[in-house]
Amino acid sequence: MTKIRVLLVDDHALVRLGVKTLIDDTADIEVIGEAGTAQEAMRAVELLHPQVVLMDIRLPGEGGLDATRQIVNRFPDVKVVMLTSFADEELVVSSIRAGAVGYLLKEVGNEEVLSGIRAAAQGNSVMDPATTSRLFARLRASERKEQEDAFRDLTEREMLVLYEVQLGKTNAEIAQSLNLSEKTARNYVSTLLEKLHLSNRIELATYAVKYHLSERLKRE
Repeated sequence: MTKIRVLLVDDHALVRLGVKTLIDDTADIEVIGEAGTAQEAMRAVELLHPQVVLMDIRLPGEGGLDATRQIVNRFPDVKVVMLTSFADEELVVSSIRAGAVGYLLKEVGNEEVLSGIRAAAQGNSVMDPATTSRLFARLRASERKEQEDAFRDLTEREMLVLYEVQLGKTNAEIAQSLNLSEKTARNYVSTLLEKLHLSNRIELATYAVKYHLSERLKRE
C-alpha cells in the first residue's frame, strides 16, 4: 500500500510529536518530515515532496499563511491543511486565499485529523464543522447587510425609476409610466448611474436584479 506522505509544520515539538504518534498508528499515512518555521517548511517540501502539509498558522518568521502561499505557488500538487488552535473566521478566509485546502482545529478528535489528511490527499476540501458553521453564519449576515445597504442612498422615486430600467424601458417609457417629463426621467437615470457607480443601463438593471429590487419595493 502506498502511504500518504505528510509533512508536519509547527513550532511546538510536543504538538508535532502528538500528531506524529497518531499518524504512526495508521497503515495508510506516514510522517516524512517535520519543520518548526516557514523557511524550514519550504526546504522540507522541496526535499521530501510530501502530498499533504499540516501547517500551523502562527509560526516564527514569515508565518503559516505566507508559508502556505509560497508552497502552493511553487508546488501546486502539495495540499496544505491548516491545523491550528485559532477558531477565527478571518483566518479561515485568509487560509483559503493563501491556497490551503483545509482548516482544522487542534482540539478536534484524532479521527477528524486523519480523515482530513486523507481527504486533502484526494484533492478534497477539509473544514472543521464548528468553524465552518460560524463562517457561513458570518457570510450570511454580511450578505444580508449588503442586501439592506444596496439601495440605502436612493430615494423612493429613484428606486421606482431603477425598477423601470430593470424592466428594460426607455426614458420615454419611464416618463410615461411615472408621470415625468422625458428629461426628468433621463436625469434620474444619470443620477442612478452616479450614485451606484455604474456605467450603463445594463449594469443598472443587473444591479436591481442582483439585490432583489422588486421584492424590496413590494415590502415597502
